[in-house]
Amino acid sequence: MPKPICFMIMPYGKKPTQAEAGRGVPEIDFNALWDRAFAPTIVALGYEPVRADQDTGALIITQMIERLYFADLVLADMTIPNGNVYCEIGVRHAAKEKGCVLLAADWSKQLFDVAQMRTIRYPLVEGNIEPPTAQAIASAIRAPIEALGRGGSPVFDSIKGYPSHVEPGAASTMKGAMAESAAFQGEIRAVRALPRAARTSRAKALAEDSCKHPVTATTALAALRLLKDSADLAEDWNWITDFTARLPADVADLEEVRETHAFALANAGQPVQAIAKLEALIELSGQTPERLGLLGGRYKRLFAKASTPAERLMYLSKSIDAYERGMELDLNEYYCSSNLPRLYRQRKRKGDDERARSVSTLVVAACERARKRGLADEWLRPTLLGAAFDAGDYDKAEELAEDIVSEGAARRKLESTLSDLESSVILVGDKDGRDRLGAVLERIKATLG
Repeated sequence: MPKPICFMIMPYGKKPTQAEAGRGVPEIDFNALWDRAFAPTIVALGYEPVRADQDTGALIITQMIERLYFADLVLADMTIPNGNVYCEIGVRHAAKEKGCVLLAADWSKQLFDVAQMRTIRYPLVEGNIEPPTAQAIASAIRAPIEALGRGGSPVFDSIKGYPSHVEPGAASTMKGAMAESAAFQGEIRAVRALPRAARTSRAKALAEDSCKHPVTATTALAALRLLKDSADLAEDWNWITDFTARLPADVADLEEVRETHAFALANAGQPVQAIAKLEALIELSGQTPERLGLLGGRYKRLFAKASTPAERLMYLSKSIDAYERGMELDLNEYYCSSNLPRLYRQRKRKGDDERARSVSTLVVAACERARKRGLADEWLRPTLLGAAFDAGDYDKAEELAEDIVSEGAARRKLESTLSDLESSVILVGDKDGRDRLGAVLERIKATLG
């Protein structure tokens, strides 16, 4: 009798992991992981191991779908964010009721809804998969694969009667819910089209309406994003913190809701509470450039308000540390790096001027890359304006300031930009330069009334 087939979904060759600094390994040899750990374990479980790259060239889509459907067991390694792997898991879940098992290194973090699915974790302390590592992986995954291999597909579990006997009533109910969602999204688009002055009050009213019915995660997140985009004043941010506190516990515990709550606390003038929320979120769910940028910004505000030299130095160091960690996660995300040049110059340690110049170059490069790619980021011009101030490029600063004013940037963006630009102007050495940049500042301030 031929052995049952186990089809392995995984990258091949050596791949960077994009793991957070100090967490995981920078690169994995997936061929070694397959040869030394996964394939021997599959054989020991009584299956014939197969993976896509064993064919000549990449599998065409028809062959891939056939293997995903007909394989007796499918294993998928989720350690790195690989688009093909995610797509193929979805195909298997929709095609077969059982027999799809997810694997990942114990330090990795999955994307999207896959993070909610049961995943077998294995130890991975080095990327070359030396014999002790291979043995530890095999020991960690063998028994759980046998158990989870009998588990059901989330598609079959969620849709009763799928694929051929779905109840018409269930389909009708879901279509009704989707129609309500479409109507809510239409209302959100209408609010976004309003003049800025009218947008905030309408966004609050729409969010309140959404709470009159059982609140879904989709509705809550859509309302929060609208509120975040519409808020300008401290009272608006206080309203958002109250709104998040009224959400059901399962919705309030979502990462994006917790992140927005911390952001609202910070903008409502509660940086210490925001720091506590952000550090708890990072500890539980991991670092991202956005979270570390928010954390660095909160420490930056405390630094600006500190009353003693010791406090100023402590908060300045914490702000720089958070921004540096965020920058190291992704050099293309300029939120963190754009704050570092002026902070280095304010710290005035040996080598800080050189660090400031190096990071300024990275900021401009990241912004220009985003602009060439057509990235729709409302902070792009303000970030470039800050880089122009840091570099003493007066002509560019004047040009960008006119663009920002003419676009009618939100009040909170202008106020945040002004605070940073004022710090940069103080650090300019020559009087003529300070005067020219000061005039740009006054031009932006005039728009705030």
